[in-house]
Amino acid sequence: MKDALPSSFGSPQTLTRKAAAAQPPRATAAALLAALCLGACLPLSAAPAAPGEWHETPAQRDARMKWWREARFGMFIHWGLYAVPAGTWKDKQYGGGVEWIMHQAKVPVAEYKPLLGQFNPVKYNPAEWVALAKAAGMKYIVITSKHHDGFCLWPSARTDWDVASTTWGKDLLKPLAQECRKQGLVFCTYHSIMDWTHPDYLPRRQWDQRPDVPADFDRYVVHLKNQLRELVQDYHPAVMWFDGEWEKTWDFTRGKDLALYVRSLDPKILINNRVDATRSGMQGMSKGETAGDFGTPEQEIPPQGLPGLDWESCMTMNDTWGYSAHDLKWKSAETLIRNLVDTASKGGNYLLNVGPTGEGLIPPASVERLTAVGQWMKVNAESIHGTTASPFTKLPFEGRCTAKGRALYLHVYRWPEQGLALAGLETTVKGALALNGREKLAFTLEAAQSPAAPRVVRIPKPKQLDPCVTVIALTLAGPAKVQE
Repeated sequence: MKDALPSSFGSPQTLTRKAAAAQPPRATAAALLAALCLGACLPLSAAPAAPGEWHETPAQRDARMKWWREARFGMFIHWGLYAVPAGTWKDKQYGGGVEWIMHQAKVPVAEYKPLLGQFNPVKYNPAEWVALAKAAGMKYIVITSKHHDGFCLWPSARTDWDVASTTWGKDLLKPLAQECRKQGLVFCTYHSIMDWTHPDYLPRRQWDQRPDVPADFDRYVVHLKNQLRELVQDYHPAVMWFDGEWEKTWDFTRGKDLALYVRSLDPKILINNRVDATRSGMQGMSKGETAGDFGTPEQEIPPQGLPGLDWESCMTMNDTWGYSAHDLKWKSAETLIRNLVDTASKGGNYLLNVGPTGEGLIPPASVERLTAVGQWMKVNAESIHGTTASPFTKLPFEGRCTAKGRALYLHVYRWPEQGLALAGLETTVKGALALNGREKLAFTLEAAQSPAAPRVVRIPKPKQLDPCVTVIALTLAGPAKVQE
Protein backbone atom coordinates (compact mmCIF):
# COMPACT_ATOMS: atom_id res chain seq x y z
CA MET A 1 0.00 0.00 0.00
CA LYS A 2 1.01 3.62 -0.29
CA ASP A 3 2.43 5.53 2.60
CA ALA A 4 0.09 8.00 4.26
CA LEU A 5 -0.94 11.13 2.42
CA PRO A 6 -0.20 14.52 3.95
CA SER A 7 -2.70 14.70 6.75
CA SER A 8 -4.18 18.16 6.18
CA PHE A 9 -5.23 17.56 2.60
CA GLY A 10 -8.82 18.66 2.88
CA SER A 11 -12.10 16.92 2.22
CA PRO A 12 -13.01 13.97 -0.01
CA GLN A 13 -13.89 16.45 -2.76
CA THR A 14 -10.25 17.56 -2.85
CA LEU A 15 -8.59 14.17 -2.77
CA THR A 16 -5.93 13.71 -5.39
CA ARG A 17 -6.87 11.57 -8.34
CA LYS A 18 -4.90 8.50 -7.39
CA ALA A 19 -6.26 8.49 -3.85
CA ALA A 20 -9.81 9.05 -5.06
CA ALA A 21 -9.52 6.16 -7.49
CA ALA A 22 -8.03 3.84 -4.91
CA GLN A 23 -10.38 4.53 -2.00
CA PRO A 24 -14.19 4.55 -1.60
CA PRO A 25 -15.90 7.94 -1.12
CA ARG A 26 -15.82 9.38 2.37
CA ALA A 27 -18.57 11.54 3.80
CA THR A 28 -16.51 13.98 5.80
CA ALA A 29 -13.07 15.50 6.14
CA ALA A 30 -12.91 13.94 9.61
CA ALA A 31 -13.38 10.50 8.07
CA LEU A 32 -10.57 11.22 5.64
CA LEU A 33 -8.29 12.33 8.42
CA ALA A 34 -9.03 9.18 10.39
CA ALA A 35 -8.29 7.03 7.37
CA LEU A 36 -5.01 8.82 6.81
CA CYS A 37 -4.00 8.36 10.42
CA LEU A 38 -4.91 4.69 10.23
CA GLY A 39 -2.89 4.32 7.05
CA ALA A 40 0.11 5.90 8.73
CA CYS A 41 -0.07 3.22 11.43
CA LEU A 42 -0.26 0.25 9.06
CA PRO A 43 2.93 -1.64 8.04
CA LEU A 44 4.77 -0.08 5.14
CA SER A 45 6.75 -1.88 2.47
CA ALA A 46 9.78 -3.44 4.06
CA ALA A 47 12.94 -1.58 3.05
CA PRO A 48 15.97 -3.81 2.41
CA ALA A 49 18.34 -3.75 5.35
CA ALA A 50 21.44 -1.65 4.80
CA PRO A 51 24.85 -3.24 5.32
CA GLY A 52 26.54 -2.51 8.62
CA GLU A 53 29.52 -0.74 7.11
CA TRP A 54 30.75 0.59 3.78
CA HIS A 55 34.08 -0.94 2.75
CA GLU A 56 36.03 0.53 -0.14
CA THR A 57 39.72 0.75 -0.99
CA PRO A 58 41.23 4.11 -2.03
CA ALA A 59 41.55 2.78 -5.58
CA GLN A 60 37.89 1.76 -5.64
CA ARG A 61 36.85 5.16 -4.34
CA ASP A 62 38.97 6.91 -7.00
CA ALA A 63 37.34 4.80 -9.70
CA ARG A 64 33.85 5.62 -8.38
CA MET A 65 34.62 9.35 -8.16
CA LYS A 66 36.49 9.59 -11.48
CA TRP A 67 33.71 10.87 -13.77
CA TRP A 68 32.57 13.44 -11.21
CA ARG A 69 36.07 14.77 -10.57
CA GLU A 70 36.64 15.18 -14.28
CA ALA A 71 33.27 16.82 -14.98
CA ARG A 72 33.94 20.04 -13.02
CA PHE A 73 30.70 21.69 -14.23
CA GLY A 74 27.06 20.71 -13.75
CA MET A 75 23.53 22.10 -13.84
CA PHE A 76 21.34 22.26 -10.73
CA ILE A 77 17.58 22.38 -11.38
CA HIS A 78 15.15 23.50 -8.67
CA TRP A 79 11.63 22.77 -9.87
CA GLY A 80 8.37 22.03 -8.14
CA LEU A 81 5.00 23.44 -7.09
CA TYR A 82 6.72 26.58 -5.80
CA ALA A 83 7.29 27.61 -9.43
CA VAL A 84 3.56 28.39 -9.69
CA PRO A 85 3.41 31.27 -7.15
CA ALA A 86 6.82 32.34 -8.48
CA GLY A 87 7.78 34.20 -5.30
CA THR A 88 4.40 35.81 -4.51
CA TRP A 89 1.83 34.57 -2.00
CA LYS A 90 -1.41 36.47 -1.34
CA ASP A 91 -0.05 39.54 -3.12
CA LYS A 92 3.11 39.63 -0.99
CA GLN A 93 6.47 39.17 -2.67
CA TYR A 94 9.13 37.02 -1.01
CA GLY A 95 12.82 37.13 -1.70
CA GLY A 96 15.65 34.74 -1.04
CA GLY A 97 14.90 31.09 -1.76
CA VAL A 98 11.34 31.22 -3.09
CA GLU A 99 11.30 27.41 -3.16
CA TRP A 100 10.81 28.01 0.59
CA ILE A 101 7.65 30.05 0.03
CA MET A 102 5.51 27.56 1.95
CA HIS A 103 7.79 28.22 4.94
CA GLN A 104 8.25 31.95 4.30
CA ALA A 105 4.54 32.69 3.97
CA LYS A 106 3.58 30.16 6.70
CA VAL A 107 1.21 28.31 4.39
CA PRO A 108 -0.67 25.37 5.96
CA VAL A 109 -0.66 22.15 3.98
CA ALA A 110 -4.36 22.49 3.18
CA GLU A 111 -3.79 25.93 1.61
CA TYR A 112 -0.74 24.77 -0.32
CA LYS A 113 -2.47 21.77 -1.86
CA PRO A 114 -4.43 23.67 -4.58
CA LEU A 115 -1.13 24.26 -6.38
CA LEU A 116 -1.51 20.68 -7.63
CA GLY A 117 -4.33 21.86 -9.88
CA GLN A 118 -2.29 24.82 -11.13
CA PHE A 119 0.95 23.00 -11.94
CA ASN A 120 0.79 22.24 -15.67
CA PRO A 121 4.21 22.51 -17.39
CA VAL A 122 2.91 22.32 -20.96
CA LYS A 123 6.12 23.88 -22.32
CA TYR A 124 8.45 21.39 -20.66
CA ASN A 125 10.99 20.14 -23.20
CA PRO A 126 13.65 17.99 -21.54
CA ALA A 127 15.60 17.69 -24.80
CA GLU A 128 16.02 21.48 -24.84
CA TRP A 129 17.05 21.56 -21.18
CA VAL A 130 19.74 18.94 -21.69
CA ALA A 131 20.94 20.52 -24.93
CA LEU A 132 21.28 23.87 -23.15
CA ALA A 133 23.33 22.31 -20.37
CA LYS A 134 25.50 20.41 -22.83
CA ALA A 135 26.15 23.49 -24.97
CA ALA A 136 27.18 25.38 -21.81
CA GLY A 137 29.88 22.77 -21.19
CA MET A 138 28.07 21.07 -18.30
CA LYS A 139 28.63 17.35 -17.82
CA TYR A 140 25.83 16.43 -15.42
CA ILE A 141 22.39 17.52 -14.23
CA VAL A 142 21.04 17.39 -10.66
CA ILE A 143 17.27 17.91 -10.40
CA THR A 144 15.06 18.19 -7.32
CA SER A 145 13.14 14.92 -7.22
CA LYS A 146 11.61 16.20 -3.96
CA HIS A 147 12.20 19.51 -2.18
CA HIS A 148 11.28 20.43 1.41
CA ASP A 149 7.57 20.75 0.63
CA GLY A 150 7.52 17.00 -0.05
CA PHE A 151 6.17 17.26 -3.62
CA CYS A 152 7.61 14.58 -5.94
CA LEU A 153 8.43 15.11 -9.62
CA TRP A 154 7.85 11.44 -10.34
CA PRO A 155 4.70 9.31 -9.86
CA SER A 156 5.64 7.71 -6.55
CA ALA A 157 3.96 4.53 -5.41
CA ARG A 158 4.39 5.75 -1.82
CA THR A 159 2.30 8.93 -1.92
CA ASP A 160 -0.28 10.92 -3.85
CA TRP A 161 1.61 14.15 -3.18
CA ASP A 162 3.33 13.89 -6.55
CA VAL A 163 3.25 14.92 -10.20
CA ALA A 164 0.67 12.25 -11.09
CA SER A 165 -1.86 14.20 -9.00
CA THR A 166 -1.29 17.48 -10.84
CA THR A 167 -3.01 18.86 -13.91
CA TRP A 168 0.04 17.72 -15.88
CA GLY A 169 -0.19 14.19 -14.52
CA LYS A 170 2.93 12.74 -16.15
CA ASP A 171 6.41 11.75 -14.98
CA LEU A 172 8.88 14.64 -15.20
CA LEU A 173 12.03 12.76 -14.23
CA LYS A 174 11.94 9.86 -16.70
CA PRO A 175 12.12 11.92 -19.92
CA LEU A 176 14.89 14.07 -18.45
CA ALA A 177 16.88 10.99 -17.44
CA GLN A 178 16.41 9.54 -20.91
CA GLU A 179 17.54 12.77 -22.57
CA CYS A 180 20.62 12.98 -20.38
CA ARG A 181 21.68 9.52 -21.46
CA LYS A 182 20.81 10.22 -25.08
CA GLN A 183 22.88 13.42 -25.18
CA GLY A 184 25.76 12.13 -23.07
CA LEU A 185 25.17 13.91 -19.75
CA VAL A 186 25.01 12.23 -16.36
CA PHE A 187 21.61 12.23 -14.65
CA CYS A 188 21.49 12.89 -10.87
CA THR A 189 18.79 13.65 -8.32
CA TYR A 190 18.43 15.95 -5.32
CA HIS A 191 16.25 14.63 -2.50
CA SER A 192 15.23 16.46 0.66
CA ILE A 193 15.35 14.67 3.99
CA MET A 194 13.03 17.36 5.34
CA ASP A 195 9.33 17.10 4.43
CA TRP A 196 6.91 19.80 5.59
CA THR A 197 3.77 17.92 4.49
CA HIS A 198 4.24 14.28 5.44
CA PRO A 199 2.23 13.42 8.60
CA ASP A 200 5.13 11.50 10.15
CA TYR A 201 7.85 14.10 9.60
CA LEU A 202 9.03 15.97 12.70
CA PRO A 203 9.34 18.72 13.73
CA ARG A 204 6.17 20.20 12.32
CA ARG A 205 5.96 23.83 11.25
CA GLN A 206 4.78 26.14 14.02
CA TRP A 207 1.90 27.44 11.91
CA ASP A 208 0.67 23.94 10.96
CA GLN A 209 1.11 21.72 14.00
CA ARG A 210 -1.79 19.31 13.26
CA PRO A 211 -1.92 18.10 16.90
CA ASP A 212 -4.75 15.67 16.16
CA VAL A 213 -2.55 13.73 13.71
CA PRO A 214 -0.04 11.41 15.43
CA ALA A 215 3.48 11.37 14.01
CA ASP A 216 6.15 8.66 14.04
CA PHE A 217 9.52 9.82 12.73
CA ASP A 218 10.91 6.28 12.45
CA ARG A 219 7.99 5.47 10.20
CA TYR A 220 8.85 8.56 8.15
CA VAL A 221 12.38 7.24 7.66
CA VAL A 222 10.91 4.04 6.22
CA HIS A 223 8.87 6.20 3.84
CA LEU A 224 12.02 8.11 2.90
CA LYS A 225 13.87 4.88 2.14
CA ASN A 226 10.97 3.54 0.12
CA GLN A 227 11.00 6.62 -2.10
CA LEU A 228 14.76 6.51 -2.49
CA ARG A 229 14.49 2.90 -3.56
CA GLU A 230 12.06 3.98 -6.29
CA LEU A 231 14.44 6.66 -7.51
CA VAL A 232 17.55 4.49 -7.52
CA GLN A 233 15.95 1.41 -9.06
CA ASP A 234 13.74 3.19 -11.62
CA TYR A 235 15.82 6.25 -12.59
CA HIS A 236 19.41 5.20 -11.80
CA PRO A 237 20.82 8.58 -10.74
CA ALA A 238 24.61 8.71 -10.55
CA VAL A 239 24.45 11.11 -7.58
CA MET A 240 21.95 11.28 -4.72
CA TRP A 241 22.23 14.89 -3.58
CA PHE A 242 20.67 15.17 -0.13
CA ASP A 243 19.54 18.34 1.65
CA GLY A 244 17.34 19.40 4.57
CA GLU A 245 19.38 17.54 7.18
CA TRP A 246 19.79 20.26 9.80
CA GLU A 247 16.69 19.81 11.97
CA LYS A 248 17.01 18.19 15.39
CA THR A 249 15.35 14.93 14.32
CA TRP A 250 18.27 14.09 11.99
CA ASP A 251 21.77 13.15 13.10
CA PHE A 252 24.95 11.43 11.95
CA THR A 253 23.72 7.95 12.88
CA ARG A 254 20.55 8.29 10.81
CA GLY A 255 22.55 9.81 7.96
CA LYS A 256 25.10 7.01 7.94
CA ASP A 257 22.32 4.44 7.93
CA LEU A 258 20.63 6.20 5.00
CA ALA A 259 23.88 6.40 3.03
CA LEU A 260 24.53 2.71 3.59
CA TYR A 261 20.99 1.92 2.48
CA VAL A 262 21.31 3.90 -0.76
CA ARG A 263 24.68 2.29 -1.49
CA SER A 264 23.13 -1.12 -0.91
CA LEU A 265 20.85 -0.30 -3.83
CA ASP A 266 23.67 0.97 -6.05
CA PRO A 267 27.30 0.61 -4.88
CA LYS A 268 28.53 3.04 -7.55
CA ILE A 269 26.29 5.94 -6.56
CA LEU A 270 27.81 9.16 -5.19
CA ILE A 271 26.29 10.81 -2.11
CA ASN A 272 26.94 14.32 -0.86
CA ASN A 273 27.77 15.16 2.75
CA ARG A 274 24.29 16.52 3.51
CA VAL A 275 23.12 12.96 4.03
CA ASP A 276 24.18 13.34 7.66
CA ALA A 277 24.30 16.24 10.12
CA THR A 278 28.01 17.12 10.04
CA ARG A 279 27.92 20.00 7.55
CA SER A 280 29.28 23.29 8.84
CA GLY A 281 26.79 25.92 7.67
CA MET A 282 26.92 27.37 4.17
CA GLN A 283 30.64 26.62 3.97
CA GLY A 284 29.32 23.17 3.22
CA MET A 285 32.17 21.02 4.49
CA SER A 286 31.81 18.45 7.23
CA LYS A 287 33.47 18.49 10.60
CA GLY A 288 35.16 15.16 11.22
CA GLU A 289 33.65 11.97 9.82
CA THR A 290 30.96 12.19 7.17
CA ALA A 291 28.83 9.54 5.52
CA GLY A 292 29.02 11.36 2.17
CA ASP A 293 31.51 11.51 -0.68
CA PHE A 294 31.91 15.26 -1.20
CA GLY A 295 31.37 18.60 0.48
CA THR A 296 28.84 21.19 -0.64
CA PRO A 297 29.76 24.87 -0.19
CA GLU A 298 26.65 26.91 -0.97
CA GLN A 299 26.73 30.32 -2.68
CA GLU A 300 30.47 30.59 -2.01
CA ILE A 301 33.81 29.28 -3.25
CA PRO A 302 36.38 28.37 -0.59
CA PRO A 303 39.01 31.16 -0.64
CA GLN A 304 41.98 28.79 -0.53
CA GLY A 305 40.34 25.67 -1.88
CA LEU A 306 40.20 22.40 0.05
CA PRO A 307 43.31 20.36 -0.81
CA GLY A 308 42.80 16.63 -0.68
CA LEU A 309 39.01 16.88 -0.38
CA ASP A 310 36.23 16.46 -2.92
CA TRP A 311 33.82 19.39 -3.01
CA GLU A 312 31.24 21.08 -5.19
CA SER A 313 30.12 24.69 -4.94
CA CYS A 314 26.42 25.14 -5.73
CA MET A 315 25.31 28.61 -6.72
CA THR A 316 22.36 30.51 -8.14
CA MET A 317 22.40 32.89 -11.10
CA ASN A 318 20.29 35.41 -9.21
CA ASP A 319 19.25 35.34 -5.53
CA THR A 320 16.94 32.34 -5.53
CA TRP A 321 16.94 28.65 -6.43
CA GLY A 322 13.31 28.22 -7.46
CA TYR A 323 11.68 30.42 -10.09
CA SER A 324 10.90 33.98 -9.03
CA ALA A 325 9.11 36.37 -11.34
CA HIS A 326 10.51 39.41 -9.52
CA ASP A 327 14.12 38.47 -8.71
CA LEU A 328 16.11 40.30 -11.40
CA LYS A 329 19.47 40.36 -9.61
CA TRP A 330 21.25 38.31 -12.24
CA LYS A 331 24.96 37.64 -12.16
CA SER A 332 26.76 38.54 -15.37
CA ALA A 333 28.08 35.88 -17.72
CA GLU A 334 31.59 37.11 -16.90
CA THR A 335 30.99 36.47 -13.20
CA LEU A 336 29.68 32.98 -13.89
CA ILE A 337 32.66 32.11 -16.10
CA ARG A 338 35.12 33.40 -13.52
CA ASN A 339 33.31 31.49 -10.78
CA LEU A 340 33.70 28.32 -12.85
CA VAL A 341 37.39 29.05 -13.40
CA ASP A 342 37.94 29.89 -9.74
CA THR A 343 36.26 26.68 -8.60
CA ALA A 344 38.20 24.46 -11.01
CA SER A 345 41.48 26.16 -10.07
CA LYS A 346 40.88 25.08 -6.47
CA GLY A 347 39.99 21.50 -7.37
CA GLY A 348 36.21 21.75 -7.02
CA ASN A 349 33.08 21.36 -9.14
CA TYR A 350 30.70 24.19 -10.00
CA LEU A 351 26.97 23.33 -9.82
CA LEU A 352 25.10 26.24 -11.39
CA ASN A 353 21.36 26.50 -10.82
CA VAL A 354 18.37 27.20 -13.03
CA GLY A 355 14.80 27.55 -11.74
CA PRO A 356 12.23 26.68 -14.44
CA THR A 357 8.82 28.32 -14.53
CA GLY A 358 5.57 26.56 -13.73
CA GLU A 359 5.08 26.14 -17.47
CA GLY A 360 8.40 24.34 -17.77
CA LEU A 361 10.59 27.05 -19.29
CA ILE A 362 14.09 27.93 -18.15
CA PRO A 363 14.02 31.74 -17.75
CA PRO A 364 15.42 33.70 -20.73
CA ALA A 365 17.98 35.41 -18.49
CA SER A 366 19.35 31.99 -17.52
CA VAL A 367 19.40 30.84 -21.14
CA GLU A 368 21.23 33.99 -22.20
CA ARG A 369 23.93 33.52 -19.58
CA LEU A 370 24.36 29.81 -20.16
CA THR A 371 24.71 30.49 -23.88
CA ALA A 372 27.49 32.98 -23.18
CA VAL A 373 29.22 30.53 -20.84
CA GLY A 374 28.93 27.92 -23.59
CA GLN A 375 30.58 30.19 -26.12
CA TRP A 376 33.54 30.58 -23.79
CA MET A 377 33.61 26.87 -23.01
CA LYS A 378 33.57 25.97 -26.70
CA VAL A 379 37.04 27.50 -26.91
CA ASN A 380 38.37 26.80 -23.44
CA ALA A 381 36.71 23.62 -22.13
CA GLU A 382 39.99 21.71 -22.05
CA SER A 383 41.17 24.10 -19.34
CA ILE A 384 38.23 23.05 -17.11
CA HIS A 385 37.23 19.45 -17.78
CA GLY A 386 39.53 16.84 -16.31
CA THR A 387 41.74 19.38 -14.58
CA THR A 388 43.12 19.51 -11.07
CA ALA A 389 43.87 22.40 -8.77
CA SER A 390 46.62 24.93 -9.43
CA PRO A 391 50.10 23.94 -8.22
CA PHE A 392 50.74 27.62 -7.39
CA THR A 393 49.75 29.16 -4.06
CA LYS A 394 49.80 32.60 -5.68
CA LEU A 395 50.06 34.02 -9.18
CA PRO A 396 51.78 37.20 -10.40
CA PHE A 397 48.76 38.21 -12.47
CA GLU A 398 45.00 38.61 -12.01
CA GLY A 399 43.62 35.20 -12.79
CA ARG A 400 43.77 31.50 -11.99
CA CYS A 401 45.54 28.31 -13.05
CA THR A 402 44.44 24.70 -13.60
CA ALA A 403 46.54 21.62 -14.34
CA LYS A 404 46.06 18.45 -16.37
CA GLY A 405 48.79 15.88 -16.89
CA ARG A 406 51.68 17.66 -18.61
CA ALA A 407 49.75 20.88 -19.16
CA LEU A 408 49.12 24.06 -17.24
CA TYR A 409 46.29 26.43 -18.12
CA LEU A 410 46.77 30.06 -17.16
CA HIS A 411 43.43 31.88 -16.93
CA VAL A 412 44.22 35.56 -17.31
CA TYR A 413 41.48 37.98 -16.30
CA ARG A 414 43.39 41.10 -17.23
CA TRP A 415 46.60 41.03 -19.25
CA PRO A 416 49.39 42.68 -17.21
CA GLU A 417 50.71 45.91 -18.72
CA GLN A 418 54.27 44.82 -17.96
CA GLY A 419 53.67 41.43 -19.59
CA LEU A 420 52.93 37.99 -18.24
CA ALA A 421 55.80 36.59 -16.19
CA LEU A 422 55.32 33.25 -14.45
CA ALA A 423 57.90 32.63 -11.72
CA GLY A 424 58.68 29.38 -9.97
CA LEU A 425 57.82 26.77 -12.60
CA GLU A 426 60.65 24.26 -12.45
CA THR A 427 59.32 21.89 -15.12
CA THR A 428 60.59 22.63 -18.64
CA VAL A 429 58.07 24.43 -20.87
CA LYS A 430 57.87 22.98 -24.37
CA GLY A 431 55.15 25.18 -25.84
CA ALA A 432 52.63 27.95 -25.21
CA LEU A 433 49.29 28.31 -26.92
CA ALA A 434 46.55 30.93 -26.59
CA LEU A 435 43.33 28.92 -26.81
CA ASN A 436 41.41 31.90 -28.18
CA GLY A 437 42.61 31.90 -31.79
CA ARG A 438 44.89 28.87 -31.27
CA GLU A 439 47.91 31.15 -31.52
CA LYS A 440 51.33 29.69 -30.73
CA LEU A 441 53.27 32.06 -28.51
CA ALA A 442 57.03 32.53 -28.53
CA PHE A 443 57.70 32.33 -24.80
CA THR A 444 61.10 33.01 -23.24
CA LEU A 445 62.78 31.51 -20.20
CA GLU A 446 64.92 33.59 -17.88
CA ALA A 447 67.53 31.72 -15.87
CA ALA A 448 67.40 32.01 -12.09
CA GLN A 449 69.47 34.87 -10.73
CA SER A 450 70.60 32.75 -7.80
CA PRO A 451 70.20 29.13 -6.63
CA ALA A 452 67.36 30.20 -4.34
CA ALA A 453 65.59 32.35 -6.92
CA PRO A 454 62.89 30.84 -9.18
CA ARG A 455 63.12 30.78 -12.94
CA VAL A 456 60.73 33.04 -14.86
CA VAL A 457 58.71 32.16 -17.96
CA ARG A 458 57.73 35.23 -19.98
CA ILE A 459 54.75 34.92 -22.28
CA PRO A 460 53.97 37.51 -24.95
CA LYS A 461 50.55 39.07 -25.33
CA PRO A 462 48.40 37.11 -27.80
CA LYS A 463 46.76 38.85 -30.73
CA GLN A 464 43.27 37.92 -29.52
CA LEU A 465 42.40 38.50 -25.89
CA ASP A 466 39.15 37.14 -24.53
CA PRO A 467 37.13 39.98 -22.91
CA CYS A 468 36.37 37.73 -19.93
CA VAL A 469 39.16 35.20 -19.42
CA THR A 470 42.08 34.54 -21.81
CA VAL A 471 43.52 31.04 -21.44
CA ILE A 472 47.17 30.21 -22.15
CA ALA A 473 47.98 26.51 -22.34
CA LEU A 474 51.54 25.58 -21.43
CA THR A 475 52.81 22.20 -22.56
CA LEU A 476 55.36 20.82 -20.13
CA ALA A 477 58.03 18.13 -20.26
CA GLY A 478 56.38 16.45 -17.29
CA PRO A 479 53.96 17.09 -14.42
CA ALA A 480 54.24 20.63 -13.09
CA LYS A 481 56.73 21.22 -10.26
CA VAL A 482 56.68 24.62 -8.64
CA GLN A 483 59.15 26.50 -6.44
CA GLU A 484 57.67 29.45 -4.61
